[in-house]
Amino acid sequence: MSKIIPFKAVRPTRDKVYLLSSRPSYSYNKKHLESKLEGNPYTFLHVINPEFREDDTTKPNTVERFEKVRDKYDEFKSLGYFTQDEVPAIYIYRQITPTNTYIGIIAAASVDDYLNGKIKVHEHTLSQREEMFKKYLNVCKFNAEPVLLTYKDNENIDALLEKYVNTRSEYEFTNTREVKHDLWIVNDKKDIETLQEAFANVDNSYIADGHHRVSSSSLYTKSQREKGYNGDEDFNYFMAFYIAESKLRIFGYNRTVNSLNNLSSEEFLLQIEKSFTLTKRKEEYHPKSLHNLSMYFDESWYSLTIKGEFIENDNPVGCLDAQLLSNLVLSPILGIHDLKTDNRVNFIEGTKGMKALQDSVDSNKAKVAFGFFPVSIDQLKRVADTNNIMPPKSTWIEPKIRSGLTVFEF
Repeated sequence: MSKIIPFKAVRPTRDKVYLLSSRPSYSYNKKHLESKLEGNPYTFLHVINPEFREDDTTKPNTVERFEKVRDKYDEFKSLGYFTQDEVPAIYIYRQITPTNTYIGIIAAASVDDYLNGKIKVHEHTLSQREEMFKKYLNVCKFNAEPVLLTYKDNENIDALLEKYVNTRSEYEFTNTREVKHDLWIVNDKKDIETLQEAFANVDNSYIADGHHRVSSSSLYTKSQREKGYNGDEDFNYFMAFYIAESKLRIFGYNRTVNSLNNLSSEEFLLQIEKSFTLTKRKEEYHPKSLHNLSMYFDESWYSLTIKGEFIENDNPVGCLDAQLLSNLVLSPILGIHDLKTDNRVNFIEGTKGMKALQDSVDSNKAKVAFGFFPVSIDQLKRVADTNNIMPPKSTWIEPKIRSGLTVFEF
């Protein structure tokens, strides 16, 4: 059983939504971020970066910085950039990219579903980041970007989505990346009950993106419950975007390494051939299937197929290509034992394609690059269902939801 509830979203006014909502702040490089802040007074990036053009600055991730975030958010509200819905609602959100269409619902998800294991995880969280996000919640008291949750396809949910998609949306805009965004408001009580009943029949949901945000929400909830609660307070929930498994897209999360651990090119390739069938390719190579990787090295592309005796099919993690690369190459050959701390390895999201790997090596930023075939949703669920954890940065999952499109206050 999965519990969702409607909430009174704080949303951009219709005339400003395409200017206000933004990609997450972390997805911009410094130069691009400054350009956005300079050229657009309405962007939600000003809320997340409240000290733009200010001389008196605070340290990142401090109470003082978060207080400025909250002040800037309140300023946006006072200026009329935001409006709040008068009645609780659930929101249908659709994102159409040049290659995919994503659709699901934005609702408040239950922290208790996370605490009792109904919302499942596949990544470790870092205590330091959990505490930082908890501090942010304690000061700012809002979610501006929903956690991405996925669930097994459900005909009743699909039918209600279809009903609304055939009507005019509250928001309809396209950004400069050729991505179209639509938002519908579901405030009809019967339709809300239909969605809640349908999700009550969803046994489990899985965190696709946002592990730290969910974990910190649970810490915040626990701290508030110490003061007394009845379970209906907003702090018992967090904002989530629920999308069916069939509509989610999982891409590989590729690796580059900037050192051969004092090996010559010939020695490195000989070591690789102990665990892989190595085939040189004339053109850019994309992995064709599970346990087949691409490698770019010394201005050449290679197909790497993992030899069967090294694949642990009975182990949900041991059969993942990202883990196998660590077990067979990164650790024993290149001396990289901890992907979280070793600065010799870098990660490139699969959406950038194999060209990004070649560019990294050809520009001497890396010595060798590895590309993965994407993890399947079944592999992800198998890891989560067995209480295992994937290697760091095993997946790049889309859609990425915009910040400030709907805000959940508590």
